Amino acid sequence: MTLFFVVTLNGLTLAALYFLAASGFSLIFGLMRTVNMAHGALLLFGGYVGWSVVDATGLWALGVMAGGLAAALAGALVQIGVLGRMQGDELRQTLASIAISIILADLMLWIWGGTTYQVRTPSWLTGGTRIEVLGIGYATVRLYLMVFALSVGVGLWLFIQKTRIGAVIRAGVDDQDMLRALGYPINRIFVLVFAMGGMLAGMAGVIAGSALSIAPGTDLQFLLSSLVVVIVGGMGSVGGAALGALLIGLAEQYGLAYAPTYAAVVTFVIMVFVLAVRPQGLLGRAEA
Repeated sequence: MTLFFVVTLNGLTLAALYFLAASGFSLIFGLMRTVNMAHGALLLFGGYVGWSVVDATGLWALGVMAGGLAAALAGALVQIGVLGRMQGDELRQTLASIAISIILADLMLWIWGGTTYQVRTPSWLTGGTRIEVLGIGYATVRLYLMVFALSVGVGLWLFIQKTRIGAVIRAGVDDQDMLRALGYPINRIFVLVFAMGGMLAGMAGVIAGSALSIAPGTDLQFLLSSLVVVIVGGMGSVGGAALGALLIGLAEQYGLAYAPTYAAVVTFVIMVFVLAVRPQGLLGRAEA
């Protein structure tokens, strides 16, 4: 039972990381229908910037904010300079964003090298915490990661569903021409959404570097996981991203613990099954 509890907590931790990464991807890909294959590169860029800030100042919270803002700025520039000019052309967006991802990956390799980094956490996040109900101890930073991911999910859902800007974003996805006719600057709104997606990715990169580590290749790992999570949960659905992250995170950890030979296949089996039974995702909305 101790092994089961530890594996379950590891799965929830991984699910929290996947959700933080996929929430920004869900905003961009699900709501805007913009294919941004550079999302993983933005996550790794934010993680590197956050590590640099924490290493220079010793302030972990400042590193999280700096990583988020740096990735938000990079995401806005990508939308303004490249992907925004290809709106509606998914193939060109895919190829262009793959090229951007490769360029960013090489630039980050040049600046930060191939070293594996771990973001230094403050004293209140180090060590372990005793969970009396389960009778085990667990890393404090991972417990706070789950709380942070839950807070981000609730805040993001409230923003999309309950605010005026969120309503404008959802309306712009459904009918951009009508929104333009009503006088809304749709291009600026989409830049804002792209920046928000980049900010979430950058913060996820710093958090991933705190709970685990970051290195070249982390961008591809989280890009792939974000794709799987959004496909399983449903595009444009914050709840779907949370459910998809939970399923994939737990499946990966249970697979590694109890069936390591087939662990790599489990997530793709889930994805194929969902696509066969419900192509729009578990909580996604079917196209009209």
